[in-house]
Amino acid sequence: MHVLDQTQVERLEAEAVNSAKTRQPLYAARKKIFPKRASGRFRQFKWLVMAITLGIYYLTPWLRWDRGSFAPDQAVLVDLANRRFYFFFIEIWPQEFYYVAGLLMMAGVGLFLVTSTVGRAWCGYACPQTVWVDLFLVVERAIEGDRNARMKLDAAPWTARKLFLRSIKHVIWLAIGMATGGAWIFYFADTPTLLAEVFTGTAAPVAYVTIAVLTGTTYVFGGLMREQVCTYMCPWPRIQAAMLDENSLTVTYNDWRGEPRSRHAKKALAAGQLVGDCVDCNACVAVCPMGIDIRDGQQLECITCALCIDACDGVMDKLGRERGLISYATLADYNANMAVANAGGTSPVNPALVRTPSGSFADGLAHFHLSKIFRLRTYIYLGAWLAIGIVLVYSLLTRERLDLNVLHDRNPQFVTLSDGSIRNGYTVKLLNMIPEPRTIEVMLQGLDGGEMSIVGIDQSPSRSFAVAVEPDRLKVLKVFVRQPTELIKEPVQSFEFRIADNASSESARYTASFNAPENRK
Repeated sequence: MHVLDQTQVERLEAEAVNSAKTRQPLYAARKKIFPKRASGRFRQFKWLVMAITLGIYYLTPWLRWDRGSFAPDQAVLVDLANRRFYFFFIEIWPQEFYYVAGLLMMAGVGLFLVTSTVGRAWCGYACPQTVWVDLFLVVERAIEGDRNARMKLDAAPWTARKLFLRSIKHVIWLAIGMATGGAWIFYFADTPTLLAEVFTGTAAPVAYVTIAVLTGTTYVFGGLMREQVCTYMCPWPRIQAAMLDENSLTVTYNDWRGEPRSRHAKKALAAGQLVGDCVDCNACVAVCPMGIDIRDGQQLECITCALCIDACDGVMDKLGRERGLISYATLADYNANMAVANAGGTSPVNPALVRTPSGSFADGLAHFHLSKIFRLRTYIYLGAWLAIGIVLVYSLLTRERLDLNVLHDRNPQFVTLSDGSIRNGYTVKLLNMIPEPRTIEVMLQGLDGGEMSIVGIDQSPSRSFAVAVEPDRLKVLKVFVRQPTELIKEPVQSFEFRIADNASSESARYTASFNAPENRK
């Protein structure tokens, strides 16, 4: 491999938008950022994550799942009209919203777990803002060129070519935004049907409004605002600091080996000056989508996308030096190595203290090992995440798909019939939560001598009725229960309504009250 000298490494004219030396006022005009395309293992990982996340978002509504002839066959569907949420084999009813709450809790704890171990990995790789900005940048580079070409085009006067290129770019951005909004509405209705309705102009107005809103927000956030969303609008940069500790991995410039910077190492060494590994090429600044200089230390704007690591590693490879001048590192390891480089704080950073005479790193330096992130906090978050998941899975596997609810008539609470017996009225709700029709047996248990009759069912009073319930539906019955007066023991008696599906052995009970006059003769 041909090893380059420091002066042969191209120095990019890149300035951080908010460098430590020249902090911008809060209300300063935005400086445009033209990130250079990076290459390396982290950039490849980001391509993979982008492909997976975009694939999941755009393709999921098209997945089919056979639930029989009485339920939709879309694998993931939020059916607002029928108040259902379908997720493959799982069906969630409104009263089971606690499952959704449990998933949100798992997402929150999972985010805490990831942040406490590997920093803002969510922001750098999987956040929708990051993914769509990456997608928009792909379009921008394909049309206008890489960093230098885009900067030159931006500074050039308006010509037919510039107008054409900008128009094509923004049209494609709007098309991506429209596809984003279009994919979103498919989660709320049958996808093939809704797609045909959208293109024929017969879809509901709310569908077009949703597409328009998401088209606008995707275009503005991903194409125009970009890093400003992360810096000024997102609350997570402010929160994530509480999730980090000295053993959390973050993207770090290892100035204990990089300082002092010099582009003329041979001359500096000949003059007896200290020289670090950083050749001040600004490659890390040029590739940063947030436009910051990681060499200024940890910053709110940094989303830890690690593209600066790829850029710096590429330069180190050309110079024949070890990778890792910018790397994922923990604060504990950084402080330990800095203490070696500056002799415990008694002198400026001296690269000679961290290397042996042969040029290799000294034995006393701390290096990252995967075991360092597995600490008490990690196990606590992981345990909480697993506990919530186990409870949800157990609840899903053991939940009943047959439910019963009973409301006693308030006025009147009871009626005295012509034969002297007392009658109470009830509204009985049978809930069949499977996409198949059922015959449910409604039974009266307790209440000596009691019988019931159901409005709409032509059957003489009895203690048991067979009721047909449609698939995935709530059946509301008007039920009257009567008891001979001589068998009434107290003004208020408890008894049970019991329902059962003999085909599936599922059953449910509800304890109700039977009211009668306090003074009977």
